[in-house]
Amino acid sequence: MSEAVPSRPQRSAHLRPVGDGELETRHRVVHGYRRAYRVAGDGPALVLVHGIGDSSATWARLIPDLARTHTVIAPDLLGHGESDKPRADYSVAAYANGVRDLLTTLGIESATLVGHSLGGGVAMQFAYQFPERTERLILVSSGGVGREVNPALRLVSLPGAHLLLSALRLPGMRLQVGLAVRLLRLLDTGLGQDAPELLTLVDALPDETSRNAFVRTLRAVVDWRGQVVTMLDRCYLTEGMPTMLLWGDRDSVVPVRHAHRAREAMPGARLEIFEGAGHFPFHTDPARFVALVQDFTATTAPADWSREHWRSLLLDGRPDPGPGPAAQRDLREASERSAT
Repeated sequence: MSEAVPSRPQRSAHLRPVGDGELETRHRVVHGYRRAYRVAGDGPALVLVHGIGDSSATWARLIPDLARTHTVIAPDLLGHGESDKPRADYSVAAYANGVRDLLTTLGIESATLVGHSLGGGVAMQFAYQFPERTERLILVSSGGVGREVNPALRLVSLPGAHLLLSALRLPGMRLQVGLAVRLLRLLDTGLGQDAPELLTLVDALPDETSRNAFVRTLRAVVDWRGQVVTMLDRCYLTEGMPTMLLWGDRDSVVPVRHAHRAREAMPGARLEIFEGAGHFPFHTDPARFVALVQDFTATTAPADWSREHWRSLLLDGRPDPGPGPAAQRDLREASERSAT
């Protein structure tokens, strides 16, 4: 299903094989912390920002094809992957600063931001903090729209989460969880669609340092009631910035209704729904994902940011959501959550 676009770009049958050295992880020390990243290709900059507990490896199948037309930079956010995991600030604002500083060391002045889940919130925050450096936004199953989030993430935000994550790595517990996942898949549930990917994230937390960084990151954006940050209060600032939303219609982590809510709040945003996909649509159908990104960047001009336009948007403020109960509920809910 597609909205605001008359037709889809034609899909390629396969992604090309990964060449030797194309996905080699590199490192830069910024502010005394080692930050890992992958870079490939040549052309306009395309920055891929992964979600919580994940790393740049999540984009590995996509990078070679995207690198045909772009300089692709995929960082491991601080606390993730091969980057350092200090006791630090893991808020979306801090992550946006970290992406900016890494890009600056690489000589990248502006880029199209592609963000998945938490990375979508980071990309949106980057666009808010550094609009002059943001050419386009592509938000994939993005956080920061509504309070709803998978109950498992709310559970991990509670005290004792470190023990829970440690227990999930025990051989006996891992077998039981694996059986439960297979049952959920047999029952054709949305959670069954995403559970294998989510368990892979748990497997990527091999030690206490990694688990501590994961929990600190999660608690910056989720508590026992759900998501605690919002981008709805400032989505109007994307006016004039090409924006595309990509979502799986069976997302069990961030429900697809958040995609429709975000589109309503973002003037001119394009929405593409991946039917049958869960929280990782770029894993479910990587060829379509690459085709959409390439088509979007090829058919839209980079945002033409100006201080005067930004000031005008701020003075006009957030549009009135209207008198309907749903609009008022969304506004009230957004106002109850923090805006970084």
